[in-house]
Amino acid sequence: MDKSIVINVSLGETRIAILESKTLVELYYELPEQERMVGDIYYGKVAKVLKGLQASFVDIGHKQDAFLHFSDTDERFLGNDFHLKKGDIFAKSVQPGRSDGVPLNRGDKVLVQITKEPISQKGARVTTNISLAGRYLVLVPNDNVVGVSRKILNRREKFRLKKIGRTIRPDKFGLVIRTVAEGKDEESLKADLDSLMKKWEQMLKKMYSINPPALVYKEVGMLSSVIRDLFTSDIQKLIVDNKKMFKEIAKYMKEVSPQLVDRVILHQKKTPVFDEFAIEAQINRSLSRKVWLKSGGYLFIDHTEALTAIDVNSGRFTGRSNHDANSLKMNLEAAREIARQLRLRDIGGIIIVDFIDMVDPKNKQKLYEEFKNELRRDRAQANITPVSEFGIIEMTRERVRPALLFSISEPCPACVGTGRIISKTTITARIERWIKRYRSEGGDRSVQLVVHPELAKFITTGYRSLIRRFSWSYWMRFKIISDENISMDEFRFLDKMGGDDLTDKYIS
Repeated sequence: MDKSIVINVSLGETRIAILESKTLVELYYELPEQERMVGDIYYGKVAKVLKGLQASFVDIGHKQDAFLHFSDTDERFLGNDFHLKKGDIFAKSVQPGRSDGVPLNRGDKVLVQITKEPISQKGARVTTNISLAGRYLVLVPNDNVVGVSRKILNRREKFRLKKIGRTIRPDKFGLVIRTVAEGKDEESLKADLDSLMKKWEQMLKKMYSINPPALVYKEVGMLSSVIRDLFTSDIQKLIVDNKKMFKEIAKYMKEVSPQLVDRVILHQKKTPVFDEFAIEAQINRSLSRKVWLKSGGYLFIDHTEALTAIDVNSGRFTGRSNHDANSLKMNLEAAREIARQLRLRDIGGIIIVDFIDMVDPKNKQKLYEEFKNELRRDRAQANITPVSEFGIIEMTRERVRPALLFSISEPCPACVGTGRIISKTTITARIERWIKRYRSEGGDRSVQLVVHPELAKFITTGYRSLIRRFSWSYWMRFKIISDENISMDEFRFLDKMGGDDLTDKYIS
């Protein structure tokens, strides 16, 4: 499979596209106002302990306190006793009065690392199981285990890397050897380890000199992490349209993987790089609510606070076989596209997929196996259930940051994120209810009504227009003012001179 990374750099954002056989499968945005936070390490202070929730909330200096579940709490990282002994940060002891299963008290100082970024009104999720990621290794303080990536399938290579890991591992530190370390010698792994140990010592030095809450270690940005984690030997080329960025990437690859340097290419054509590789068109087509399939069917993808719902529709697809065979063909195509969409949009959490109904259990099993097989390409961990009797697959996908849609868009000010606005008929009914309250309390007979131009047209059109009927029914005179700055579902009532706003006094 032909795999490539394409990077577009502009003043406002950096976009990174991952292509498989020229098809867009992953898309990352690095925006100045949305810094990547996963992997950041904070020296925090416990703000609340909720035993019933089996969790505590940690003040790390953000607007919302971070969420720390008791299961993510390693006692070796707790306490206030600073003694750096063979990799320990804190003394390996539990404070008195913690025999009730609560590992923390309010006011405790604790070192935490972000595992999930803040989403909506929820704060970041954190853990005290600290780790530092490098190109080839992950350093795990207060541990002694050496692990090797499951994606390295060769047993001999796994054994070789594990042996190197045990040789170079510092006392009181564990190591996880990453997939990109396959084929690397001991010298390369040792150099990566030395770099990680240096970062660790700098972090501790900073922590000892400050009071919580404070950031003590900043993980690399989105672009750097993609280059570090994804630019491996199976990537045929990396294309970037910025000369400065090209030089930086080439310099980094010379140091860590010299054999990949010639795969870094500077895009110098006048055609924008995302147009050159047909990425822009794929983004526009793929990130809409409705996603068309090649056969004529389509998907509807809707986000809610609790979950994401995906509905499969046959659309223009008719097929030539029986109903069950047609449904299977459509569902298999939809399963492949859904797996791609989950990666592309970075959708996490609970996901419900409503496939087209099938009767034959064998067809349901085929769909389940195909969908499960497609999800294996995804770096994020996913768990799925078999197809239910209602044709539904329930699944969860690892979520570490908000879905791409929420990163690159804002709620519509008119519909406030619902995708729909109140109808003109409903708004006029609200206007009439306002008039009734106003007149029942002895309001003046002349007022000004400020509405959106579309609504103004709706209530004034025709001889028996709505506004004339209001005038006759309530013996009032209305001056209609069109204002493009007011939303479609709003209205404002002013006194006859336009000086006083009367709206809130008589609103329902």
